[in-house]
Amino acid sequence: MFALPLTATAQLRPLEPWHAEEFLANLDRCRDHIRPWVGASFVADDLPQARHVLERYADRRTRDDGGIWGIWEEDRLVGGVMFVSLDAKRGVCEAGCWLEPTAEGRGLVTRAAERILDWAIRDRGIQRVEWHVTAGNVRSIAVAKRLGMSRDAVLRSTHPDGRGGRSDSEIWSVLAPEWLARRAAGDADREELDRLVAAFFALFANADGAVPDLGAIHRLFVPGGVIANGGPARQLCDLGSFIAPRQKLLTSGELTGFSEEETWSQTVVFGDVAQRLSRYRKRGVLRGEPFTGGGTKSMQFLRTPEGWRFTAATWDDDRPNA
Repeated sequence: MFALPLTATAQLRPLEPWHAEEFLANLDRCRDHIRPWVGASFVADDLPQARHVLERYADRRTRDDGGIWGIWEEDRLVGGVMFVSLDAKRGVCEAGCWLEPTAEGRGLVTRAAERILDWAIRDRGIQRVEWHVTAGNVRSIAVAKRLGMSRDAVLRSTHPDGRGGRSDSEIWSVLAPEWLARRAAGDADREELDRLVAAFFALFANADGAVPDLGAIHRLFVPGGVIANGGPARQLCDLGSFIAPRQKLLTSGELTGFSEEETWSQTVVFGDVAQRLSRYRKRGVLRGEPFTGGGTKSMQFLRTPEGWRFTAATWDDDRPNA
């Protein structure tokens, strides 16, 4: 079974009928939250109904006219994305999503939807991806916007709103040429951000006789940039107060043979701002004792007239016994 990383702790995987118990538990945590926005037949109330929903999507995948994928965060199913319909002959499909409240605000649905839209357009030749949403579902509309979709139409009074009235529906869409152009621009941005992050990591290396110059960090950050670390010794530093002790540590002979590198990263670009979550590993010799370690970095960026620059970076070393 494949699993595509969405963040350092979240994955996108196929959601199969044998996941029915996990799916029902997920719905139990978000049923009231999603019921106003999704089809009534999707919000299963018991295990047979949950299995039936997943069997229905499995049948669609067999017929090549739909599919469903779950988002697991730290091995708990928290939501997912689906193709409600997929017509490869016509080149049109409809995508959708759901998510429990505790998993909101971390870009999981957007990243998951990007994966399935990219597959549909690049691999299946889909020319138009639709996103149908009840008017007023601000979170789902925000996802459509982040996916580069345009609002094509508002269908008035399409379905009961559960309060004795009726709700409008909105249809959003993105076309294959729009998607591919947007992805190409995003790829160029991510390549530039990759180079910027690599330059940041290289600043601290003093292996093989290298002499670090941490003053160069000012060229990588916007004025007023900040760096912070987590753990027991939480600190928020401006660039000047961050540089001084580390320059001394790396050039005094106290820390030698030091290097640090990314082992995984996920970068998301939204217009002129971007963020990156990454895992890193490091090694060196501190006061004569070799050591290795790793951790997580969160980085934020701003597009400037000179190119992408850091606005902030936060790191948190792993604490095995924490």
